[in-house]
Amino acid sequence: MEKIRAAITGIHAWVPEYRLTNLELSKMVDTSDEWIMQRVGIKERRILKGEGLGSSDLGEKAVRGLLEKTNTSPEDVDLLICATITPDMAFPATANIISDKAEIKNAFSFDLGAACSGFLFGLQTAAAYIETGRYRKVILVGVDKMSSITDYTDRTTCPLFGDAAGAVLIEPTTEDMGVMDHILHADGSGRKFLHLKAGGSVKPASHETVDAKEHFIYQEGQSVFKFAVVNMANVAAEIMERNNLKSEDIAWLVPHQANLRIIDATGRRMGLPPEKVMINIENYGNTTAATIPLCLWEYENRLKKGDKIILAAFGGGFTWGAIYLKWAYDPQLPTT
Repeated sequence: MEKIRAAITGIHAWVPEYRLTNLELSKMVDTSDEWIMQRVGIKERRILKGEGLGSSDLGEKAVRGLLEKTNTSPEDVDLLICATITPDMAFPATANIISDKAEIKNAFSFDLGAACSGFLFGLQTAAAYIETGRYRKVILVGVDKMSSITDYTDRTTCPLFGDAAGAVLIEPTTEDMGVMDHILHADGSGRKFLHLKAGGSVKPASHETVDAKEHFIYQEGQSVFKFAVVNMANVAAEIMERNNLKSEDIAWLVPHQANLRIIDATGRRMGLPPEKVMINIENYGNTTAATIPLCLWEYENRLKKGDKIILAAFGGGFTWGAIYLKWAYDPQLPTT
């Protein structure tokens, strides 16, 4: 019996129109374009504006675009996974809401929370469903409205984050393509360095938690940077070694877009020249679970069937990992 692998057969992303530039931020907090660019490499980020709009609205746009692009009927989707840390609400799952808005009626759906590693965790989860042979079309959405949990009076965190959504269609293949290997990690002791203080069951929302600004991102930047720069680079190198891949074998590194210095360190650890590293952090900032699909979407017309690609991420939790995949289609060819 031929081995079933899970292959990405289409990708689409969506970002809001509004651009929050470093110049505008410098009028809100004590910062500057030079300070932000030197430390993280971000020039602007997209922000979702409008009353009553949340992650599901970003996700719906990405999913509808994906369905149209791949000529996929909503009725044919078996499963939708949403990787997010900014759900519309505690329940129901944002995946349920996206499915409803995109008219996906026959699929079950659920959310997955792994912060900036969410797309990787979701991709491997989707691959496991595909590899059973029971699921033919799975959609993975990486989406976050980070502006909803960003304190725009905190100069250390507000320059970092933006809003976006990216969605991929994952289907079975018997070709030597798709998700080939994965290494995923989590270390919950890292939670003290990066978390949301209030709003969960340990510390429910109250007048006091709102006044204390405990519903915004809390991050000890230096500690997170040290963990990220080592672990993201190490896991990317580890998956190469495990699969006997040399730097010349790799077509692309697709790194999580959190900090340009972390991206550069990962590329160097893998022995890759800069032209093999996907980077769009300057235009979008850190969109957490959306960064990797957003990169793939922007670079799609440069990808070729059979390209060997490493996806790598590090996120709150701590979570981190790498996935080795072979790209399954040429952009100019049908994706179904």
